[in-house]
Amino acid sequence: MAETFQHRARKRFGQNFLHDAGVIHRILRAIHAGREDHLIEIGPGQGALTEGLLESGARLDVIELDQDLIPLLLTRFGSNERFNLHQGDALRFDFASTTATLNSLRIVGNLPYNISTPLIFHLLEHAHWIKDMHFMLQKEVVERLAAEPGNGDWGRLSIMVQYHCQVDHLFNVGSGAFKPAPKVESAIVRLVPHAIPPCKAQDPHQLQLVVREAFNQRRKTLRNTLKGLMDAQSIEAAGVDGSLRPEQLDLAAFVRLADQLAARH
Repeated sequence: MAETFQHRARKRFGQNFLHDAGVIHRILRAIHAGREDHLIEIGPGQGALTEGLLESGARLDVIELDQDLIPLLLTRFGSNERFNLHQGDALRFDFASTTATLNSLRIVGNLPYNISTPLIFHLLEHAHWIKDMHFMLQKEVVERLAAEPGNGDWGRLSIMVQYHCQVDHLFNVGSGAFKPAPKVESAIVRLVPHAIPPCKAQDPHQLQLVVREAFNQRRKTLRNTLKGLMDAQSIEAAGVDGSLRPEQLDLAAFVRLADQLAARH
């Protein structure tokens, strides 16, 4: 019956539907869902991953923005008592509303490229509810997530995600796995929230502030980029060389800067 629905991918929703069975199975193996799991799939689209996730026996909530896909999803999966559909925007979704158990949610999604970064930051705000996340993202975004200090990809996204999560770049996916084929390569990433951050900041909001300011002009030295927040003496008091550029600092150094800033407020 689902075959009677014809849906054209919409540019405004950044839709590229996964259709390669080999890639789908590889993603499902990486997620390795079980009956005891509570999964949330962001942007199920036409249900390429949804079917396999439900076959695991897991409880599955899905969040879909495109109203035209709702009848298709309900026709295919609505009779399954473990399936629950939320029509709406994942950027505004309260993930904590689906569970009363910390560290329980497993988030999955083939994320539209145009919302991937803000959505990841939104999810980090709910990190204490989340067990892990598996996302299909633009390959260059995954490279930024997994970047190391000194690398040109190292920046605000790398630092804030690695503060909250362990990042594993699992494998790449060619554009031919989608319809329509995007103009960019994709990759699968696994994010696992830390039980304890590798370097715990006194105030994570101050860390966000320092990192954002530092990378606003990433080619300038820290002494220049942070001058609106702290003077050269405060930077040195944090054990950081103010003549370095932000991409040369590791996570621990940014945490020290944030703690120094927090101590002055």
